[in-house]
Amino acid sequence: MNVNYHEENRWWVSPFNLAADVRKTYQLPPRVQLHDATLRDGEQTPGVVFSVADKVAIAEKLAEIGVERIEAGMPAVSDQDFQAIKEITKLNLPAKIFTFARAMRADIDKSLECGAHGVVVEVPIGYPKLQWQFKWTWEDVLRKSVDVVNYAKSRGLYVLYFPYDTTRAREEDLTNLLTRMMLDAPPDSVGIVDTMGCILPEGMKYMVRLVKKLTNLPVEAHTHNDFGLGVATELAAVEAGAEVIHCCANGLGERTGNAALEELITCLHVLYGYETHYKLDKLPELGELVRKLSGLPIAVNKPILGSRNFTRESGIGVDLVVKEPLAMFGTHPALTGRAGEIVLGKKSGKASITYTLEQMGLTADDDQVAEMLKLVKDQSIAKRGLISDDEFRAIADKVLSSVKNPA
Repeated sequence: MNVNYHEENRWWVSPFNLAADVRKTYQLPPRVQLHDATLRDGEQTPGVVFSVADKVAIAEKLAEIGVERIEAGMPAVSDQDFQAIKEITKLNLPAKIFTFARAMRADIDKSLECGAHGVVVEVPIGYPKLQWQFKWTWEDVLRKSVDVVNYAKSRGLYVLYFPYDTTRAREEDLTNLLTRMMLDAPPDSVGIVDTMGCILPEGMKYMVRLVKKLTNLPVEAHTHNDFGLGVATELAAVEAGAEVIHCCANGLGERTGNAALEELITCLHVLYGYETHYKLDKLPELGELVRKLSGLPIAVNKPILGSRNFTRESGIGVDLVVKEPLAMFGTHPALTGRAGEIVLGKKSGKASITYTLEQMGLTADDDQVAEMLKLVKDQSIAKRGLISDDEFRAIADKVLSSVKNPA
């Protein structure tokens, strides 16, 4: 682990992250793995449908970036999902391929037919779901879990036990369930599933420590983003010792989506100092691929992938966007395959005009620059937006030509 708040031409973040009182609260594992669920939970985004070819393309890009585990789908859902998972496993990617399964032997058999390395065995434990949706007790969940977990392990699959809606479980139900599972059918790891995205980061830390105490197994965290805490909650899980965190590219998923893969990768590498093997400069390629195949746009101000992340309109310090990006941003644009950009609008200053003129191979004196700036601001206010390159060239030509051809 290499924890530096500043690395030349890469990032410059807060030195207070390294304060002794901050770091001493962490129980960071030596290594953290990413479990990407874009092809399963991501496809559960309403209206998103990935073809077999789509899923193969996304899996290949995830593996290229360095994602360790890919949840390729739920083979019991459809023949198309089954075929997609088989095609992905045939690629022999460096990532381990997981499937998603109900607590049913038939689902495990489907996973085996696909050639998967591991399986996510889903059971409910959130009290609202037990009470109203299933009419079950924790004992019912246990009975349905034991045979399937033992069967999957006996067939050589890595088993992630996934009691979903974990964060809304009654603590006594979760304690009883996991205690008995360790006696009757110990899985390989246990997931804490914040299905409704409703636990605070400190609450997630408490749960990670609780599950580790009950099972002495690796703990995994999967969060949705209902309250906007997805990434923060999963990073809190890491701080408490979780070895695997789940994510989806572009933050896809039901309702408000899941913790975003690209944000987690960047945080692990930059803020926590993990010497990761991830190819951060390939993240925009993955983002664009998923955007195209899902049909869902990426917000212009979305962390890491937003098209305006490294864009500056206001005039103060605008020259530093290109000359010294770390004076203006926490990460150098090139770290994640991006470049700084200066745009023109209502909030621009003379430095922005001068820079844009230079990029176009034009020159102007101070009075001309001032006149161009006035016209840029007026036009930006009138159109309620930015000035395009073509619009600025027209402004520049008008101002420069008026000097050459005075009335």
